[in-house]
Amino acid sequence: CSLKCPFCHNQALRDIKAPAGVFLYDIETFLKTHQKRLDGIVLSGGEPLVQADTAAFAAWIKSFGYQVGLHTSGVQPERLKAILPFLDWVGLDVKAPWRKYARLSGREGVVERVKQSLALLADSGVSFEVRTTCDPRYLSVSDIYELAADLKPYAVQTYVLQHYRTFDGDRNPPTSTQIETFFQDTELSRFLKETFLQFLVR
Repeated sequence: CSLKCPFCHNQALRDIKAPAGVFLYDIETFLKTHQKRLDGIVLSGGEPLVQADTAAFAAWIKSFGYQVGLHTSGVQPERLKAILPFLDWVGLDVKAPWRKYARLSGREGVVERVKQSLALLADSGVSFEVRTTCDPRYLSVSDIYELAADLKPYAVQTYVLQHYRTFDGDRNPPTSTQIETFFQDTELSRFLKETFLQFLVR
């Protein structure tokens, strides 16, 4: 992943330049032997779109009759555009209100790319959700109100608030009480249910 989100728990994932632990033949065998048991495959990461051939890989999976989903941060809009024809669903992680995006993504200038991805999804006809992980060290309840307003121009229908989950090596992790602040706020919940066609909590 090209981002450096301060709350990320995936930083120990394998470098994409490292030798693969699974070969294409193994994946093909898996896809063929599970055709009657599985409906779809989700491409995830890190950020799967940092790899240039992700669209071709999605098309290949689709050729076996599977639905294909994608988890993405939206910072690769050109590659998102290329893969959209092969997708049935997208989960887009939106980290923060636009004004806080550089801090929460660890990168300057990516917010415009996320906006481009949102516009692509809104026009694509592909089912998608936007979700935000609520780490109280970096986000507040008022930030979620602001983020909802930022999303309004993109006709987002499904919005998800996700509990932050602590992990080994987490520095000064928030308490469960702090994390639950977002989810016990009845006014926020009511507002989000009124703002989006579907509001979910994970």
